[in-house]
Amino acid sequence: MVALLSTTLALLSAASSIAPALGKGVSRGQIKNLVTFGDSYTDTVVVSNGGTQWPIYAAGYAHVNLFPFARSGATCSNNITFRPFPSVFESQLPTYFNATSGKNHLNPEETIYTLWIGTNDVGSNALLTGSDNASLVDVTECMVNWVKTLHASGARNFLFQNMIPLQNVPLYAPVSYPDRYWTAQRNTTEWSVFITELVLSGNLLTKLMLQALAPTLPDSHIGIFDSHSLFADMFAHPALYLNGTAPLNTTSAVKACIFELNESTSDTGDCTIAQGSDKDSFLWFDELHPSEQSDRIVAREVAQVIEGHANQWTTWLS
Repeated sequence: MVALLSTTLALLSAASSIAPALGKGVSRGQIKNLVTFGDSYTDTVVVSNGGTQWPIYAAGYAHVNLFPFARSGATCSNNITFRPFPSVFESQLPTYFNATSGKNHLNPEETIYTLWIGTNDVGSNALLTGSDNASLVDVTECMVNWVKTLHASGARNFLFQNMIPLQNVPLYAPVSYPDRYWTAQRNTTEWSVFITELVLSGNLLTKLMLQALAPTLPDSHIGIFDSHSLFADMFAHPALYLNGTAPLNTTSAVKACIFELNESTSDTGDCTIAQGSDKDSFLWFDELHPSEQSDRIVAREVAQVIEGHANQWTTWLS
């Protein structure tokens, strides 16, 4: 499987070298509303970073209204990778359409839509460990269909946030340990290699699909926010991003909890928890999620996009 994904990735890389003309994106002062979809990385109700989630920061930085629909545990579609959580297609999109119908309709020219999904689709209890007959192609097609579905409803401005380098989160690192997300026996090196392949291949598939889609959607502005490169840079150069009072840390977490093999995760495990301003020295909040300081960086960069400025992590396709 790893060899197959590597071959696929090489072929896709060659295909992507033929770059389409780039778009100009949204204009300064154009956007008044931010609508967010995704999983726990974006959920503002069940907060995954121990503080304030990035969409709240981003809306504040950019001075726009926030309409958050992302929910923890979500995948793109429960018909592809089933999890008992509100998926994008079966829950979040219907909730959005119900909430913004009639007099609550959002002006499409003044609204930007973001999607940050994939962590649960490719991870444990999904593609990484086996998920019925689902494939990476199915998952990535679903992600891109989010743009098509919203465009058909009148939406015009989209920011697609790709998957981060998950092999760097403690859960999928080569030296990972039993934690609240997985306590069963596993080959940690194999997990790390496989998740790397899934993320890289998935990100390139969605990029190519979006490049092909963009010219077919009239009046659309589609941007790719390269979360992968941003988090890779934070991992490699933490001093540029982290500003806490403890030594900078990209491998452990604010709340790191070690469990015994096959231990019930209803208990707290053996936890080490950073306090106060020390928390801002960590790239990760726990074994799977970015820290609040990392999310402030995401929010800062996304706010720059919303405001219509050039952004080093964002490429506009239309």
